[in-house]
Amino acid sequence: MAAKSFVEKYKEDHQHPMNKLTHTIGIPMIVVSLLLFYWMWKTALALFALGWVLQFIGHLFEGKKPSFLSNPVYLLIGPVWYAKNILTGKAFKKDQKEKPHL
Repeated sequence: MAAKSFVEKYKEDHQHPMNKLTHTIGIPMIVVSLLLFYWMWKTALALFALGWVLQFIGHLFEGKKPSFLSNPVYLLIGPVWYAKNILTGKAFKKDQKEKPHL
């Protein structure tokens, strides 16, 4: 049996609706903060800290530790997962069970 991909494991660790909500808000805050640090470091620092607080609050609801604690690669997977879901419109839709292929 093959190991789960990083994206599959990330998705598995982010199922609770409140965790999804806090990540939908927190991940962009963190990414934007990184872009702003040079010009507006105080604002960037506030966005960065608040974004991470939201991440950890979400994981309290999820009942699982953040994925990046097991592997730092997940620090990149989160923004990629978020961007993919925004571009495909999945970020704002409820999860639908996939029908099995016959």
